[in-house]
Amino acid sequence: MSEVRIASTVVSTEKISAYLWLMFVICLLGNILGGAASTLMSVYLPVVVNDLLGEVDQNRLNEVSAYINGLYFIGWALGGLVWGMIGDRIGRARSLALAVSMYGLFTMLKGFSSSWEMILVFQFFCGFGVGGVLVINTTLLSEIWPEKTRAIFIGFLSIGFPIGIFSSGAVNYFVSSWRQGFMLGFLPIMVGLLSFLALRESEKWKTSRMITGDNKIKIKEHKTDLINGAIIFGCMLIGLWAIFSWIPTWVQSLLHGSDGQRERSLSMMLLGAGGLSGGFVSGWVANALGTRRAMQVCFAGCFTLSFLLFRLNTVFTTITLIEIAMLSFMFGISQGLLSVYIPQLFPVAIRATATGFCFNIGRFVTAAAVFFVGALVTTLGGYGNSLFTFSMVFLLGFLILTFSKNITR
Repeated sequence: MSEVRIASTVVSTEKISAYLWLMFVICLLGNILGGAASTLMSVYLPVVVNDLLGEVDQNRLNEVSAYINGLYFIGWALGGLVWGMIGDRIGRARSLALAVSMYGLFTMLKGFSSSWEMILVFQFFCGFGVGGVLVINTTLLSEIWPEKTRAIFIGFLSIGFPIGIFSSGAVNYFVSSWRQGFMLGFLPIMVGLLSFLALRESEKWKTSRMITGDNKIKIKEHKTDLINGAIIFGCMLIGLWAIFSWIPTWVQSLLHGSDGQRERSLSMMLLGAGGLSGGFVSGWVANALGTRRAMQVCFAGCFTLSFLLFRLNTVFTTITLIEIAMLSFMFGISQGLLSVYIPQLFPVAIRATATGFCFNIGRFVTAAAVFFVGALVTTLGGYGNSLFTFSMVFLLGFLILTFSKNITR
């Protein structure tokens, strides 16, 4: 039976009820606390390694840090894939509660670690939970939220993660002990408990479970959308992280021996501020232009701004900062738009599984891309040339969007 028939059996109202507000707050808190849990280890990392291993040289610190950060990234990607399948099997509400509780528990357990190997295990499962939350809460909102304001509120949801990243710095500022800092995990556990008690299951999912047969057959039927969605999301993910990871080093290369602390700090602040503001307005942009057309504008804008930024700037000026802010603003809009577009490509029965695949399969490629930016610097004659080369993925995303399915919101 078609998705149109399923959707027609669940009539949604455009009124935002008290329950919908509660659900949105729970999803937003899941994102915010997930962002904090994701970066809390980064801000405490040198202290954690020295406490658990004693005073070590820089090479050993870098080696252990790479393992800790790398395993978190793998856990995040795998979690997004697996929790998507769990969400389609047991429901969105229960899956969200379990995933939030999971990353909260393993964040707390890091505070009780007696070895860096324990940190590795807890990092992996913390990332596994965070990856699930980012898939499930987007899927839940896409099914329950009223259509008229759906894109706007999913855009609001997308800024939760960067707010959490900012919050991890605040935790580090006020709590010097890393063991006490990781007690932040108590908060997502409480959010998970609230989810168990308060959230109701998506009516669309329940209707789909009654009607739909074998989910594997459905996935095969939507193979083209699955491939297109993974490429589109992956292209933006690869370009975004390659640029975000290396832009401070590129800025330093423009300063020709200057200390560069102020310029690097300003650049990163603008990257964060642009991303937040872009995510905030993404819903209105989607409603004004249509989601697919708005994403095409974002991909084209990201490529154009990458050309201006990395090919035409040979010294650091105010224009450089303006271009960084504009590029980050486009990135922010794209994250909100992708969170609206990807789930709507698929029928309810496989929506979480397919969204998890599209959101996360590109993360494995992203890790390699971030590495190769640095590796290609000498070959291509500088960080700017290397970063611009990787910005070509925006053209691929634009092209795939041209042949992808359109959605109404």
